[in-house]
Amino acid sequence: MNKLKNNSGQQFLFLALCILFVALLFGVFTAVVYLIPDFLKESFGFAALRPLHVSSALFWIILGASGCVYSALQAITGKLIFNIKSKAQIAFWLFALLSIYYSYFTKQFGGREYWEFNPIWSLPIVIAWVLFLINFISIVRKIKNWPVYMWMWLTGIVFFLFIFLENYLWVFPYFRSHFITDMTIQWKANGSLVGAWNQILYGTAFYLMDKIENKQDVGKSKLAFATFFLGLVNLMFNWGHHVYTLPTVNYVRYVGYAVSMTEWIFFLKIFYNWKKSVSAVQKNYHHFPYRFLMMADVWVLINLSQALLMSIPAINIYTHGTHITVAHAMGTTIGINSMIILACCFEFMAPKNISLFSAKFLNLQFWVLQIGIFILWASLNLAGIKKGIWQMSNPQSTYAEMMASLKPYFIAFGLGGTIITIALFGIAFKLIQWTLKNNT
Repeated sequence: MNKLKNNSGQQFLFLALCILFVALLFGVFTAVVYLIPDFLKESFGFAALRPLHVSSALFWIILGASGCVYSALQAITGKLIFNIKSKAQIAFWLFALLSIYYSYFTKQFGGREYWEFNPIWSLPIVIAWVLFLINFISIVRKIKNWPVYMWMWLTGIVFFLFIFLENYLWVFPYFRSHFITDMTIQWKANGSLVGAWNQILYGTAFYLMDKIENKQDVGKSKLAFATFFLGLVNLMFNWGHHVYTLPTVNYVRYVGYAVSMTEWIFFLKIFYNWKKSVSAVQKNYHHFPYRFLMMADVWVLINLSQALLMSIPAINIYTHGTHITVAHAMGTTIGINSMIILACCFEFMAPKNISLFSAKFLNLQFWVLQIGIFILWASLNLAGIKKGIWQMSNPQSTYAEMMASLKPYFIAFGLGGTIITIALFGIAFKLIQWTLKNNT
């Protein structure tokens, strides 16, 4: 495995795929607990399984995004990236992952939503990200006339570091003692972090478009740069729609609403233009990267439509705190972010000539995956609609009665999650198998 040992891009993608396995495993267990509350109650239970799944899913996206950037930079510069900074970066990540999982398994919590581990284990993540930023700048500073994706990678990396630190302001007594301020920062940070890694991953999508087309029509187009600035504005300001229900100043809501209405319109237009320009030969040569990018495009459209509706205050009152929010998060994480990372994995980890058997197997897994995502997304939305109506109804039935009425949707949710798990297991296993075979 000498090549893998000297390739930071493949190392991060390989680690991300391993973490994906963990996320899928605990995701299935979490879904089972929803249906059978006594399942693993004595050992884990929902309180431990949920953060194990959620944190793993976040780490899959963050590590995958890091691997995408390193892999792309290696292709751009023609040099393998494996220096002291990248070595230390992955070492800090491994230390953080082992510590976080140990704390979860021993039920040592202490964090907040999505980051429920003890805040002390965020320090190695911060150090790893600082090293990532330094390494990125040292590699790209000599490159002139940056295409749009380099700007997106830079701003995504910088803002992720800033927002991740902001996410931990609650550890200071001043912020904890002011409830409204504390909640506003927490909800703002969680929304903006998504925007930060979206900058990195959407930049990767633009890079892959150029690489597949073997041109720089996308990366240096005016429309792409307009999308970059639009995404940057969204990253900085559209979090306002996350705090509609908090008694904050009105202009925060107005700005958040206005910015949300512009979300990723140009991004869809660029995808549409690129899709038309790629020849049939190029599509077939980069078959799976192209296919995963196109499915990301479909889920961008679906989640954009949902995000626009959720950003309308009259609708947000019903959707906030329901399974609709979870559906939107999972549609974005699995449907968009994961599709882009998998496209990158196939571009840099798969052999150029895939056997007929492997192609048929992956084709089946690909479509099974899309079916599973849709079932999961639809079931959560239906459950959320019913819960939202219950929240605003007067008089209300009991919470237990409401949850019991959602059981059919939870069964569908579990089915969708199981289908997704089977498909992603198959895809990830094949990518890991190729990587190990090609690096021995």
